[in-house]
Amino acid sequence: MAVTLTQLTAFLTVVRRGSVTAAAEELVVTQPSVSAAVSALERELGVELTERSGRALRPTAAGAAYVPYATDVLGLLAKGARAAREAAEQEPRTLRLSAVTTAGEYLVPQLIQAFREQRPELEVSLDVGNRERVFARVLDHTVDVAVTGRVPDDGRLVGVDFADNEFVLVTAPGDPLAKRRWVAVEELAARPWLLREQGSGTRALCEEFLASRGIGPKLLTLGSNGAIKQAARAGLGLALQSRAAVELELELGLLATVSPRGGLPARRWYVVRPATGPEREDVLAFMAFCRSPAARRALAG
Repeated sequence: MAVTLTQLTAFLTVVRRGSVTAAAEELVVTQPSVSAAVSALERELGVELTERSGRALRPTAAGAAYVPYATDVLGLLAKGARAAREAAEQEPRTLRLSAVTTAGEYLVPQLIQAFREQRPELEVSLDVGNRERVFARVLDHTVDVAVTGRVPDDGRLVGVDFADNEFVLVTAPGDPLAKRRWVAVEELAARPWLLREQGSGTRALCEEFLASRGIGPKLLTLGSNGAIKQAARAGLGLALQSRAAVELELELGLLATVSPRGGLPARRWYVVRPATGPEREDVLAFMAFCRSPAARRALAG
């Protein structure tokens, strides 16, 4: 089969951007060359990969099925090229980490510092984003390993848990609800709730919690943990947050917690790598480190 990297790249870019024009602009090539590359790939596979939906292009069922394979091939080849350059000592060994926003802001820096004390020769980079972005980057091999909350049921991912991820419901320090031993679910429905953006794992958890309790309060979407904490402190609403994100504010009395009747969800932190491709020794070492006493000391400190 004479499938080329150019064909795979053109196809994935068209799918991601939704048009040949946008794909050509991103790849800095002509529109006919993009169309020709996708058409050639379709001929090789014997199926239509894209179809028009209004003014945009979208993958067909066959195209959607092919996307993860094409993504895997390109990602593995890029990772292999990096491994070859590292082996030839043309570039330093690098561990590319990704983390969901809360972990990236409050857990992973401590883990990196402690891990590099054991591996000082290793360069470590960190990419931070919401859950949707993090898993996409793991699956396309843009990063080597990620720290996140729940791992989706996806055979392309391998994850192990390493620490508790306690959630608390925070509010302004003067809120009367914070002074009570527990609060009925119906009272929580009367307050606005502060949520992260779509694609955030914390938002998904909050939505699941509200649905499980059968309540539909007014929702206010804010774009960061910092904005949510400031809004909760100002009395704009309640927010379900990882304790790691609000521990300092709770200690300083800038936020208070509300105890819903029936409790809050219990979660764990996970370290995740792609299931496909050769296992990089540095990745396995970092995953093992996350479950070590040294990592627990780093997080406790």
